[in-house]
Amino acid sequence: HMAVDHKKKIGFKGQFYIEPKPKEPTKHQYDSDAAACLNFLRQYGLMGHFKLNLETNHATLAGHTMQHELEVASAAGALGSIDANTGDVMLGWDTDQFPTDIYLTTQCMLSILNHGGLKPGGVNFDAKVRRESFEPVDLFHAHIGGMDAFARGLKIAAAIRADGRLKDFVDERYSSWDSGIGAKIEAGSSSFKDLEKYILKKGKIAKNASGRQEYLENLINEYI
Repeated sequence: HMAVDHKKKIGFKGQFYIEPKPKEPTKHQYDSDAAACLNFLRQYGLMGHFKLNLETNHATLAGHTMQHELEVASAAGALGSIDANTGDVMLGWDTDQFPTDIYLTTQCMLSILNHGGLKPGGVNFDAKVRRESFEPVDLFHAHIGGMDAFARGLKIAAAIRADGRLKDFVDERYSSWDSGIGAKIEAGSSSFKDLEKYILKKGKIAKNASGRQEYLENLINEYI
């Protein structure tokens, strides 16, 4: 609140950010992931003043994928910017490596595009070259590779969205929430008693539909 008050006092128009990180330098941190940060901001009435800056390596340390963190922040209207890096999933600390994984960058850009882009932040490199890469030219390779990886991910994500098959599948998968009892549940106008009446009247339970995970993974591979 002190920072927000000072911002108002001096007329600062910039955006404030909070960055989730589960550990380092301390063992347990209140800003452990996107959900914890959102809870903190809601608890203290700061949602209107802060957005989240998400880092892939911090998501890894919290036991999440970057796409999960992006979706959590976006659903709350709090996605501000991202730190473009990656980490070693086999290690328990922040390695801040340059991103080269096309699947990762595609997932990131797909979530970002689906939620209308980054507002007002951007894609920032919070990364460093490896210890053995000590020559100046290594910095060029690292930054060019990271930029190319995200540019490629953006193009792939845009192609997936233009194709429409992934969106159509997801829409159909969750279509039961768009009408009937599903819509009432989402609107908050149904109770456990209503659900009991609904299922007793329905009788036979509808057949489950396959999640088609392998089909969807192959669909993404068409564009990679």
